[in-house]
Order: sequence, then C-alpha cells, then structure tokens
Amino acid sequence: MLINQIHRIAVGTIIIIAADCPVITASSINTMSLPLFYIEQLEQEKIQLDEDTSKHVIQVLRMKKGEELMLTNGTGKRVRAAIDDDNRKRCVVRAVSSEQVERNTRKVTIGISPVKHHARFEWFLEKATEIGVSAIIPLICQRTEKQAFRYDRMKNILVSAMLQSQQSWLPVLHQATDFKNAVTHLPAASKLIAHCLPEEKKSLTVFRDLQDSMILIGPEGDFTPSEISLALQNGFLAVTLGETRLRTETAGMVAAALMVVG
Repeated sequence: MLINQIHRIAVGTIIIIAADCPVITASSINTMSLPLFYIEQLEQEKIQLDEDTSKHVIQVLRMKKGEELMLTNGTGKRVRAAIDDDNRKRCVVRAVSSEQVERNTRKVTIGISPVKHHARFEWFLEKATEIGVSAIIPLICQRTEKQAFRYDRMKNILVSAMLQSQQSWLPVLHQATDFKNAVTHLPAASKLIAHCLPEEKKSLTVFRDLQDSMILIGPEGDFTPSEISLALQNGFLAVTLGETRLRTETAGMVAAALMVVG
C-alpha cells in the first residue's frame, strides 16, 4: 500500500493515510465516537428531543447532563450538542457547534419496483442508503405485486441506515409513483432503464461517471415491452447489469454501487 502521509494526532497515536484517502483528524475521530441522532429541525440553540429519542439517550445509553451527542437533520447539517435536561421523555440538548457536510457530487436516483416480500425491499432501502444514493422512487409497474406502501416504515429504515453509516444526508424517498408518470415527468440529466429483453443494450459500467442520473429497475418478471418502449421514447437509454439475471433488490443495489461509487 502506498503511504502518502503519517499524522500524529495525539501522544502515542499515529494515523496512517493511504493514497487518495481523506485525512482523518483528531476532531473528526472524536465526533464520530459520539452517538448520532436524526432531528429534522436544528435551527434553535436548545433542542428538545422527541420521546423515543429521549428514551434511547437517557434510558438505553444512560447518558447524563453535560454529556455530548451529535444530531443531523438529514440535509447535511450536523450539530454537536450537550445534554441540558436529562428527562427521559423530554430530553433537552444545547448546540455547542455545527457544520454543513457537503453532499456527494454524484446525484443518483433509483426508481425500483417494490417486491412481494417486504423484507427484501427493505434490505435494498437500507443498503442503498448506506451506499449513498440521493433519491429512491418506489415504482409501480404493470407487473408490480399489489401491496400497501408503508411510507413511514420505509423512511424509518432510511433514517436508521443513515445514522448507522454515520452520514448526514438522507435519501429523498418519493411516494409510490406510477411508471408512466416517472418516465414522463421526473427530471434527471441522464436517464437509464435496466431490462432483460434481448435487445441492444450498453453495460451500466459505461455510465458510471455520470454526475446526475436516474436508473429504473423493474419488478419480478421485468418491465413489459410497452413500458420499455415508453421509456425509450422519453429519452431513457437501455442498459444491462451483467450476464446473470438478478433479483430486483440485488439489481437495485448493484446499480446503486456502480453509479455512486463508480
């Protein structure tokens, strides 16, 4: 491994930075060691946590007045805060410092059909968030299994995955969207559709450097020919994810990894 820099950040502590990796500072390590929570509104100096978060902070983590934690609003703002009131139902924290975290320069939107088994789709939501996609569109196609779309539950999965992966940007979760509406109205600089029909397609790897893209992943049984035709008529390019046929949620994760990480 090529070593670019060696930074001594504390007595007896050496951090080795590999080529092309971001520099890790003492302050960033200290910040990452603090528990991170999601609060939509972070404008006030004093912030009252909701009851569930308060219980987790005070009863589960057993944190006390004066101890510090991190908050994010899911749109890049991170606040370092200290506990002012350790009430287990209405914990109040005071902002100590804040920063705005820049978003990944690549904007990647995944339009993907929900699948019959909820757990598999929820797995995709979790992994796509950890990878860093910008937006997720549950896509209602002609072959999508009819089911209730539980928006709140799905958003909670995104929030948990964002916090677990120590990120500050929450993917935008759209309401379930009809396929025709998605391909005719939703904007993106580059629009792609992955399908399994034996037609001319380019490998998705060709497009991995796009800065603003949307890719559509079909349901079990694939998109119908009429859906593919409609997408192509509206400026989408047909792509393939490889030689093997993937489950919907696997295809979504492969597409997310290729388009976000590159």
